[in-house]
Amino acid sequence: MNTFLPVSKKEMQERGWEQADFIYVTGDAYVDHPSFGAAIITRVLEDEGFKVAVLSQPDWRGTADFVKLGKPRLGFLVTSGNIDSMVAHYTAAKRLRHDDAYTAGGKAGKRPDRAVIVYSNILKKLYPDIPVVIGGLEASLRRFAHYDYWDDAVRPSILIDSKADLLIFGMGEKQIAEIAHRLDDGEDIKQMRDILGTCYSCPNYETTYEGVECPSFDNVVNSKKEYAKSCRIQQDEQDHIRGRIIKQKHGKVMVVQNKPMPPLTTEELDRVYSLPYARTYHPCYEALGGVPGIKEVEFSITHNRGCFGACNFCSIAFHQGRYITSRSKESIISEAKLLTSLPGFKGYIHDVGGPTANFRKPSCELQKEKGLCKGRKCLAPVPCKNLMVDHSEYLGILQELRNIKGVKKVFIRSGIRYDYLLEDRDDSFFRELVENHVSGQLKVAPEHCSAPVLDKMGKPHIEAYIKFSRRYFEYTGEINKEQYLVPYLMSSHPGSTLSDAVELALFLKKNRIRPEQVQDFYPTPGTISTCMFYTGLDPYTMEEVYVARSEHDKALQRALLQYFNPKNQKLVEEALKKAGRQDLIGYDKKCLVKPTNNANRQVGKHNTNYRKTKPQSFNNKGRRR
Repeated sequence: MNTFLPVSKKEMQERGWEQADFIYVTGDAYVDHPSFGAAIITRVLEDEGFKVAVLSQPDWRGTADFVKLGKPRLGFLVTSGNIDSMVAHYTAAKRLRHDDAYTAGGKAGKRPDRAVIVYSNILKKLYPDIPVVIGGLEASLRRFAHYDYWDDAVRPSILIDSKADLLIFGMGEKQIAEIAHRLDDGEDIKQMRDILGTCYSCPNYETTYEGVECPSFDNVVNSKKEYAKSCRIQQDEQDHIRGRIIKQKHGKVMVVQNKPMPPLTTEELDRVYSLPYARTYHPCYEALGGVPGIKEVEFSITHNRGCFGACNFCSIAFHQGRYITSRSKESIISEAKLLTSLPGFKGYIHDVGGPTANFRKPSCELQKEKGLCKGRKCLAPVPCKNLMVDHSEYLGILQELRNIKGVKKVFIRSGIRYDYLLEDRDDSFFRELVENHVSGQLKVAPEHCSAPVLDKMGKPHIEAYIKFSRRYFEYTGEINKEQYLVPYLMSSHPGSTLSDAVELALFLKKNRIRPEQVQDFYPTPGTISTCMFYTGLDPYTMEEVYVARSEHDKALQRALLQYFNPKNQKLVEEALKKAGRQDLIGYDKKCLVKPTNNANRQVGKHNTNYRKTKPQSFNNKGRRR
């Protein structure tokens, strides 16, 4: 079994270290698995010849934890962990979560709100002469002035608030290696203003003439139109081929984002995933019940990066980029064979995926030289005429994985872009997906059925989902399997009115879909949808967008999507009356709910049925029950 990087002074001394070159500070428990950014970055540095220690979830209410590993020779690396610390702490309704999958025992409260800012400021006070580099999702998505949902206000770049010396955006392997070697060579981190995929701050008078300047912090605070313009510039330049330097003034200081770092090549990705990960959590968490976040990914394989789907509510395009890069078949097979040798492996590879499981190559040949199209999407509202669709390589990998000794089943649990799948004239992958790679139910994300709402989401229209579901159940019926299709749905996305929510409720009723869970839109930093939520404007058209802002307005839309749940009776009635659809309250088959008095008499019966109902239930012939 591979050894972990040291997490204590004792473990450093056992390696013969008096001092680490870098101390990696994270808001997560330490899990040395390639699905965790902390593991990848620390192992890459180790592979580059540096001594790296891990300071996991230090107690920010004092300073003792921040000094227990001593002073690093070259620098501190700070991240909130795998996800934004505010998302880790709060629901879309801003309610405090009771658990944390990235903490031992699932216990909440082991990291502060805005962890990157808190950790970095403490380190800067304790070690003013030691460089601090911030990265990971929280830093990456907050690199410019951004709307903060939890403050309900625009905050400055996290680079300013954290007082860090440098910010890495994106995946970070190339950036951290270059920074480490240049620090090792004695270069002042304040002079590192040319590293791709990083942001730095400097006095306004030292700002480069290159690139494009987006509206200043003061402007985006005082004008929602300026905020929307800023958002569009930032989104449009996130391309490693055609993207430009972006500058944003914060008072007397300029925040400068260099051009994005080119994504790792296949050979480089293979190298990263071959590093000696321990593939589990550090033993110090065993007595606390382990780290729950490992369960979903322990026996999963990441085969690609990037997503040209680029949904407006998703941060992947702004963080990883839209350009697809993939690991080689040999690398993936090698990892699968390694999984079969691990303790606890029972023959099931839980996922072979990534941001979008069925993307293996860039969406067209043009983007290899010119980059991805500015202000346009490859798949929505309809697939681009230049789209290249080919599942043959992915299918071949899955077939080989199924034949590895010790592997019983290989599942795909990452998102499948069904609109992309439908463009493949060869249905071999579709058929094998249904026959061999669905673990009882396949989860896909139509999100809504209203065309105007889907356009604001950057998603395909509902006709694509209907076509996909019909073929899915046709193929399921042919092999005589009872399998389900579970659609992810989102309520209250910018652009969604009560009338749109009613339309979705009627669609669900017509198709006998009863979602057990519905996700309210969650405005997280770095997305186009969050810009729409804050400004009420579409940054690409500057047209006004309706936004459900109050908790009650959101509750009405959410209730409509679960109109069949008796607990929602009053909300559904109120929503239908507000939408002018009283015709849907009554006893006719078209109605969503019966009048309140009747519902009260039937509530016990309805509750029983609700608990037993499966999402979109089908029999083994593929017909809806």
